Amino acid sequence: MAERTGTRTDDENLATPEAAALREAIALDERPTRPSPVSATLTFAWRALLKIKHVPEQLFDVTVTPVIFTLMFVYLFGGAIAGSTEEYLQYLLPGILVQSVLFTTVYTGYTMNTDITKGVFDRFRSLPIWRPAPIVGALLGDTVRYTIASVVTLLLGLVLGFRPGGGVVGVLAGVVLLLVFSFALSWVFTILGLVLRSPNAVMGVSMLVLMPLTFASNVFVDPATMPGVLQGFVKVNPVTHLVTAERGLMAGTAGWDDVAWVLVAAVVLTAVLAPVTMRLYKNRS
Repeated sequence: MAERTGTRTDDENLATPEAAALREAIALDERPTRPSPVSATLTFAWRALLKIKHVPEQLFDVTVTPVIFTLMFVYLFGGAIAGSTEEYLQYLLPGILVQSVLFTTVYTGYTMNTDITKGVFDRFRSLPIWRPAPIVGALLGDTVRYTIASVVTLLLGLVLGFRPGGGVVGVLAGVVLLLVFSFALSWVFTILGLVLRSPNAVMGVSMLVLMPLTFASNVFVDPATMPGVLQGFVKVNPVTHLVTAERGLMAGTAGWDDVAWVLVAAVVLTAVLAPVTMRLYKNRS
């Protein structure tokens, strides 16, 4: 008869009270229902917010960067461009708000590429959930970052002397319009996050996309002062139309044409880029 050792066999391990309790805990009377698209999307949005909770340093770009940009441009260039910092602040703040939030959209592709390189998205694709949920949820979670950047920029502007003629309603309408456009633009960076090989590459290429969009616009100066060729680009630049709508809403003078142009651009971007993103996500190996 073989001698018993101090090590338990597999059968003995399965017979322990702990193992029995574990089997009872995971036993299911019926198969769980598949989560709805809304439920799955909100779960992934919450996951994006938990990343901020566990790594609060991620908020530096949405809290510190808007402050630096606003102070730097107002007090370095305000006197030279507008004659006074107070006058330039009224012109600049809606534009710097747009720039600060649009720069934040880069991190959508960056964090997605990070998850891909770690193999996290391969696990998501194996789950019985609505296929776009991980991407749409991440985009919704990032809107919280955009909102924080908006609040920080507006509060600083109010402290410095910015006075929106459109009041609270105009400011809120401007922020909502900016969030809608930022959500649509984020699809560009999700595509970059899916096709590029590293997070650093995503960051570098994304900035190459954003720099001409934001600086070659009416964020900082009146396009009438620019050369003719550059004016042609500025006029068709969607960021120019967005900044014009933001200034109009916050000043209380916005026309429906300006707002409608931005909304149409957001719908077109989403309608074109979202299917491309999902196709890349589905076929990525």
